[in-house]
Amino acid sequence: MINALIYLCAAIIAVPLAKRAGLGAVLGYLLAGVLIGPYVLALVGDQTDVMHVAEFGVVMMLFLIGLELQPSRLWDMRRPILGLGGLQVVLTAGLITALILGVSDLGWRSALAIGLALALSSTAIVLQSLQERGLFNTPAGGNTFSVLLFQDIAIIPILALLPLLSSVSGSESPLESHSLIESWPASVQVVISLFTIVAVILAGRFLAAPIFRKIAETDLREIFTAFALFIVVAITVLMQSIGLSPALGAFIAGVVLADCEYRHEIEVDIEPFKGLLLGLFFITVGAGIDFDLLLDKPLVVTLAVIGLVAAKLVVLMLLAVVFKMGKWRGLLFSLALAQGGEFAFVIIAAAKANQVVGAGAADTVILVVALSMLLTPLLLAAYETLFSRTGRKSAQPYPEEEAIPSSEHVIIAGYGRFGQIIGRLLSAQGYELTILDHSPGQVELVRRFGSKVYYGDASREDLLRAAGGEQAKLLIIAVDEPDRAMRIIQTAKRHFPNLKILVRAIDRPHAYKLIAAEVDGLRRETFHSALKLGVDALKLLGQDKESAERAGDLFEQHDENSLSKLAKVWGDDKSYGRAIRKNLDDLRRVLQEDQTRRSGSNEVDKKSDPL
Repeated sequence: MINALIYLCAAIIAVPLAKRAGLGAVLGYLLAGVLIGPYVLALVGDQTDVMHVAEFGVVMMLFLIGLELQPSRLWDMRRPILGLGGLQVVLTAGLITALILGVSDLGWRSALAIGLALALSSTAIVLQSLQERGLFNTPAGGNTFSVLLFQDIAIIPILALLPLLSSVSGSESPLESHSLIESWPASVQVVISLFTIVAVILAGRFLAAPIFRKIAETDLREIFTAFALFIVVAITVLMQSIGLSPALGAFIAGVVLADCEYRHEIEVDIEPFKGLLLGLFFITVGAGIDFDLLLDKPLVVTLAVIGLVAAKLVVLMLLAVVFKMGKWRGLLFSLALAQGGEFAFVIIAAAKANQVVGAGAADTVILVVALSMLLTPLLLAAYETLFSRTGRKSAQPYPEEEAIPSSEHVIIAGYGRFGQIIGRLLSAQGYELTILDHSPGQVELVRRFGSKVYYGDASREDLLRAAGGEQAKLLIIAVDEPDRAMRIIQTAKRHFPNLKILVRAIDRPHAYKLIAAEVDGLRRETFHSALKLGVDALKLLGQDKESAERAGDLFEQHDENSLSKLAKVWGDDKSYGRAIRKNLDDLRRVLQEDQTRRSGSNEVDKKSDPL
């Protein structure tokens, strides 16, 4: 219990500080582990048992990622998974093996085992870092995930290869304590492994959804959560029992359940457990860094870390060029994967058990991997800084070889659910559109369905000019971030004063800001849909169609008229509160007077009707 208190305190203190410094939550967890570890404050001891528990966080993360991928989308990713991922593992392992043979006196068996271990990257750190920075759904994030997924698959043949590299007959198998089928013939192991994967797929397809449905009918949320956790834990135990990667099994189960109607509830239930366990995993990695070894061999370890990152960057950048990722996308892809990973701990432990790698070399490799993992959030933070300062000025639009055509009619900034409705309407009426969106993932998604959308931040004067800011009649801002919308407005008004501007307002405070900015028009994104639903509610409550729609029209007129008045006192809580109360009283009075007037009119009509 004391250890749990220490872990929580360390995370609560270190993570917010790291986030505030722009370093990200992952680095905060790692630094928290360093502080409480045996080499700084010595508040916790051996982390082995804790790491075994924390590894469930990695498994849960892959399960949740699988929930976001329909099988059809996974099939579409087969080329980057097999081609990009396969080349990365083979080329990186070969280069690192050659470097080790060139600078040390280790034999080729040891060098190859270490090369294979270091070829793998950290699934936990990379995916978490990309997700917290909003980079996971970008094209570079997709390529990175494809490589990580292949690495999860590659762990199986790598572990199977280690006994063959051993020069000692009858050496201990690395999987003996985990795999129940280790002593069985290889062909039988393959059949059982394939059968297990198929069983997981079939169970997820035909059993899990009906069970979730029955549990949901009981309205016991905790049992629903328990069953979701049961699936993850059961798959982990099953995969470990036959020597397969638990993370890979959980990912497959997630993909199978991606079409399940309870997918979102499963995500919501598991997400907190995933976050806590991943944080615990990062803390254990930080606490496990051997600073005694670092102080004994500072030059060797430092050069090894630099050599590892440099070797992986060379291979990754080469692949980025071969696969035509482009400058900035390729740089993000390369920096994200330029570290060792948690699977290296497993492979090195297995190689040590098989006497392929000696104890001294094994300890050094583990330290190098841990330090390289510590560098990853820093590399991604450096990428963000570099890209925000220079990349946005020099980077070409997405895709990089295309130029944005200028429009004589309308420029739309932001092409999500809001912008697409506007775009379809205007396009159907024959207007020429130039559509910009600052999310590469959204651009890729929309283009997949035939729409011509260009990557770019419309707050940039040069990009807005290229899109036709000088000759276009109208700029429609449909982005979902109020601050970004205000920056686009400022750029347009400063450089293109004749361009009329219509804006999507996210909420009332944003609408007040837009009124102050004197745009040509605005629409609150949820106002009209909510108003229409309110009218439907009045009908279901017994009002006739005409009365309900009349009330809706009066409400809309009153609210639109009061918006500019309320904007003048926004920011003064006392005055705004009084204005809101008065506005509500006025609305009730208007609706009551209209109802009374209509009732009186109906009575007169009845008296004048001879029938």
